[in-house]
Amino acid sequence: MRRYGSAVLLLLVGGAVLRISLFSELYLRYVQAALRPYLVISGSLLILLGLVAAVRGMRQRDDEEHGDHEDHEEHRQEEAEDEEEGGHSHSHAHGGPRIAWLLTLPALALLLFPPPALGSYSASREEAQRAAQGVGTFPALAAGNPLEISVAQYSSRAIYDTGHSLKGRTLRMTGFVTHGSNGTWYLTRLLVTCCAADATISKVEIRGDASDGAPQTDSWVTVTGTWIPKGKLGTDGAWPPVLKATQVKQVKEPADPYDKR
Repeated sequence: MRRYGSAVLLLLVGGAVLRISLFSELYLRYVQAALRPYLVISGSLLILLGLVAAVRGMRQRDDEEHGDHEDHEEHRQEEAEDEEEGGHSHSHAHGGPRIAWLLTLPALALLLFPPPALGSYSASREEAQRAAQGVGTFPALAAGNPLEISVAQYSSRAIYDTGHSLKGRTLRMTGFVTHGSNGTWYLTRLLVTCCAADATISKVEIRGDASDGAPQTDSWVTVTGTWIPKGKLGTDGAWPPVLKATQVKQVKEPADPYDKR
């Protein structure tokens, strides 16, 4: 089986990549949607290389068996001569770094048990570093009541918009739940530029009668409400922004769990 080790590893990794990118949308937990074609191509190439490695292993096995058959009589003669000369025998050690097979475990785990998207643990690790990003006016919001808006867009406008474009609007946004101290909870979303490794946090503190009985951490909810001004624009005092909730509804985690700017 040693000769098939590289083939098995390539096939497992390729299969895992194709599983999350070609046959599902699990890849959105790790990278942006635009990278899907590259994942599909990479997974396909790994599968192809794995098949090539497997074929080479089979040919090598056939060659060795053929060579063993031709040399059978010669080996028997050599062994007989060794016994006559002093009873020495030849032994052939066949082995290899069996620990290398452990490399298949991460690939197998990704294939069978893909890890979840980043959640409250990742969100809690980022501190508020919002000052010095600058304030100014934002483009007018689209019509509609309530208006669908991302957590990142709401956060940016609440903290930096000198035109107060959120004022008087009923807004609706979706995210997962994180908790603070003294019963405070937040609607949270992670924003990725390329992949999960560069994720940054956007969160909104939820207040109002509809926010009583905070949902469970990491559960997904859609919140409808109105903007509550907080602190001086462009300073840490404005972070995190606040929404007065009129409705909180639990929903399923979206296929793409990360936010849009």
